[in-house]
Amino acid sequence: MTRLKLVLAALSLPLILAACATVEGAGQDISTAGDAIAEEAREAQ
Repeated sequence: MTRLKLVLAALSLPLILAACATVEGAGQDISTAGDAIAEEAREAQ
């Protein structure tokens, strides 16, 4: 049973790391979009 858990953990590690990178990238995209909206709002004033 312990061996199965170890194998599952080892197989899931790349998926977990990929998900973290995806969330980080999404956060950067949202931040960039927010900056663009703020800039457009400043120009419209």
